[in-house]
Amino acid sequence: MAMKFNHAQKVATAHAITDLLAAHGVDTREDLHAWLDHQANRAALRRVKGVGPKSIDYIGNLVGRSHVAVDVHLRAFAVGAGVPDLPYDQLRAVYEEAAALLGHDKGGLEHAVWRHRSKGA
Repeated sequence: MAMKFNHAQKVATAHAITDLLAAHGVDTREDLHAWLDHQANRAALRRVKGVGPKSIDYIGNLVGRSHVAVDVHLRAFAVGAGVPDLPYDQLRAVYEEAAALLGHDKGGLEHAVWRHRSKGA
């Protein structure tokens, strides 16, 4: 089993994403990687119930893009570091800037912070 969902809305969201991608001819990981280059496609994903900016960034990471998908662990880490509670896009930009200043890959930094915080949660 590739995905195990216990919530009907998550199943419905997965089906809706699958239907959207199929309707756009997205069949492979490479197709999805390229499809996400277009803002209109990202906007189409956002119109799927249950898909927000974190989901889109996370999907991008799954297909080889380097994004920061801000979740509860990244928010908690930022608060602990003295960063105020910021909207999603602003906090993502803070992490992206930190990665650039430190010379790290954005997705790699995101994963390291997530792994650190999830162990302590």
